[in-house]
Amino acid sequence: MRVPLSWLRELVDFDLEPEDLAARLTLLGMEVKGIDHRGSDWQNVVVGELLAVEKHRRADRLSLTRVSTGTGEPLEIVCGATNIAPGQRVPVALPGAVLPGGRRIERTEKMGAVSNGMLCSGDELGLTSDADGILILQPDTPLGASLADLYGDVVLDVDVKPNRGDALSMVGIAREVAAVTGGKVRVPAIEVGEGSVAVSDRLVVTVDDERLCPRFVGRSIDGVTVGSSPDRIQMRLLAAGIRPISNVVDASNYVMVELGKPIHAFDAAAVARDASGRAALQVRLAREDERLATLDHVDRALDTETLLIADASGPLAIAGVMGGASSEVSDATRDVIVESAIFDPVSIRRTAFRYALRSEASLRFEKGQEFRLARLAADRATQLIAEWAGGTAARGVVDTNPGEPQPRQVAFRPARVDRLLGTDYGADSQREVLRRVGIETQPAGAATDIPIAGGATPATVPAATGEAVIATVPTWRRDIEIEADIAEEVARVHGYELVPARLPATTMPPWRETPLAARDAIRETVVGAGLTEAVTYALVSASILEGFRWSFEDRPAAGEATREGLPITVTNPLSMDHAILRQSIVGSLVQVVDGNLRHAESDVAVLEIGKGYGRVGDESREWWRLGLALTGSFDAPAWNRARREADVDDAKGAIELVGKVIEAGPAEYRPLADEPLLHPGRSATVTARGSDGSIAIAGVVGELHPRVAEAWELRRRVIVAELSISGLTAGALPIISATPLARVLPVERDLTVDVADRVAAADVTRAISDSGGELLEGATLAGTYRGHPLGPDERSLTYRLRFGAGDRTLTDAEVDAAVEIIAGALGHHVGARIRS
Repeated sequence: MRVPLSWLRELVDFDLEPEDLAARLTLLGMEVKGIDHRGSDWQNVVVGELLAVEKHRRADRLSLTRVSTGTGEPLEIVCGATNIAPGQRVPVALPGAVLPGGRRIERTEKMGAVSNGMLCSGDELGLTSDADGILILQPDTPLGASLADLYGDVVLDVDVKPNRGDALSMVGIAREVAAVTGGKVRVPAIEVGEGSVAVSDRLVVTVDDERLCPRFVGRSIDGVTVGSSPDRIQMRLLAAGIRPISNVVDASNYVMVELGKPIHAFDAAAVARDASGRAALQVRLAREDERLATLDHVDRALDTETLLIADASGPLAIAGVMGGASSEVSDATRDVIVESAIFDPVSIRRTAFRYALRSEASLRFEKGQEFRLARLAADRATQLIAEWAGGTAARGVVDTNPGEPQPRQVAFRPARVDRLLGTDYGADSQREVLRRVGIETQPAGAATDIPIAGGATPATVPAATGEAVIATVPTWRRDIEIEADIAEEVARVHGYELVPARLPATTMPPWRETPLAARDAIRETVVGAGLTEAVTYALVSASILEGFRWSFEDRPAAGEATREGLPITVTNPLSMDHAILRQSIVGSLVQVVDGNLRHAESDVAVLEIGKGYGRVGDESREWWRLGLALTGSFDAPAWNRARREADVDDAKGAIELVGKVIEAGPAEYRPLADEPLLHPGRSATVTARGSDGSIAIAGVVGELHPRVAEAWELRRRVIVAELSISGLTAGALPIISATPLARVLPVERDLTVDVADRVAAADVTRAISDSGGELLEGATLAGTYRGHPLGPDERSLTYRLRFGAGDRTLTDAEVDAAVEIIAGALGHHVGARIRS
């Protein structure tokens, strides 16, 4: 909000330099983002008096004037304006003067006459919006005085926070200044001269939903003359960042800046009449297929959730946001209806967002409005319209809810406030500080309840007799509801910078192990394997959601949530690309791969640890997953290593590294042929169990289905995986137990078996482990072979078996016997042939 200091000084006294005032307001929470010195770009512009105005001898539209600036000889200046006359005092830009925008004025010749400078309009100086005539100054304006000294101003650009809607006004800022200086705010006196005709004979208002419009105040003014506002008002509005339009409209904008209450003026002739001949306004929601041309001359289709001010013929304005062109005040307007209403902040915020119409009015409505401002602003606007545009106000007002709410009372404990702030101000000092912002206090006479939480779930705590103080909060301070708000106000007004630095006296909580240890370790392990972590949006498009919806049965790891529920959509998304909460990680990672490939980055290996979301009934569900995506060369080529395309084994290797970190057993892979997202011959489910037998890793890994890759125009193999891992949501790493090194080396034997393709390697590994006995320490798949002399549906698997017996050396006979038992078990359980 722009705050002209000349206007502010009319409301409150202060003796601070602009920079000092800006610093103090910032410490109060009203951050001053900039200081604008209006008039600093007027160089060599002074007050002059017109001595003579004569017709130019060679140009009918020009005048030759003689101007005195109080010193030296009068200046001859050629001027094209028609509103000048001898005796007037006007702004004179002398030769060498500089105007806003860097415009330089020099001595020139115009149609044979020398012009020694220029007479300035209000628009050329940025003082008023009038560009047609010269700015006529008051007769008593000091002759020869610098215009910057007379009309220059300092404007503060104040960033008002969302909880302080009351400070979006000159009166609100004046209250903040008064809190600093201890001064008194001079609220403008409001006196409305009324005629004999009752407003009830001129206007009737109905409100369909009082929840959306708790109060509507209307006034009627007859016989106005629409024209320009007084120059001083235009100067003030321009300094505040408001463009002057006309005296009637400027009055409404003036009240909005002064009191913080947006109002709207309707041309009464454009409002439909009821049977009694009265203008009839209705506050209602829009209906199907209704449209409105707003003041910005855009024809808008109205949503049925849009609150309107309408008449019998249709919409007149979008309530709290922008008026309509059909009822706009114009030069032909003679009768005016003044609307001053209280609207629901949430409704106005949604409406402004829906139509991308953020106006000065909606900005204030969104933050909430003081209830009594509806009547005050209507009366103030009527007063100013009558002063500036003439006319007669009808007697009384139309008020749909004339009752005024009582000030809120908030009980607080001074001792608790001091404890929260780390201060020792005491009750008397706190009460004095609160008095400076209009909060009156008195001791609580008896035991009372202290509000410590507000909103949908309020909470209170009891306070003993003599422990509490009752604060009576002004009606404009909607942000003070609970005890902590009082504490914040005490610190804010007293000065945050004056709160002493003090270490906490409370006992620090004991050390607690991080619940993210397992997640961090998994992330570091996969990154160490050569993948890059990606962090993508949880909100995705509908095409991503539908294109990457898993169909396999989800069996999560122990302690992890199941993937379930319907998608959760955003009611008012910022973009259709971010409209639905995702249900899989892979879709987001494929987008990352696609983006890299489109930027000619062909080798991509990324991971993400993120959440999927669903809705079961009215309850939401979340689940954590690890996602992988690889394409291109996974291993960088070197002098001793050729370039190699990433394949499923690379993803399996990363999965097995994760298994080692969380001390899971060997991963088991089983073919997955019916998952539409994955290649039917190059995909598998993966399962690994922990030491207690529970599932530690569960998910899928495989190559993206060619049809899916083609839909995304990837034109290459993409390997993906999505895994549920025990501890990913919140878990610690297993405690590492050290085992002493054996004194003797283990014995290794290679065992090659031929099995049918339908037999999974995991089944072979399990059969070896189950039959190996106590001497078998481990079995590792060392190689796979297909070809002659095997059949077309067979493959050969070579396992490296490791045997040991602790502190003694095994004999060949013992190892041979163990291998023979394993071979027999393989033949019996999986139909394997032992190759000699």
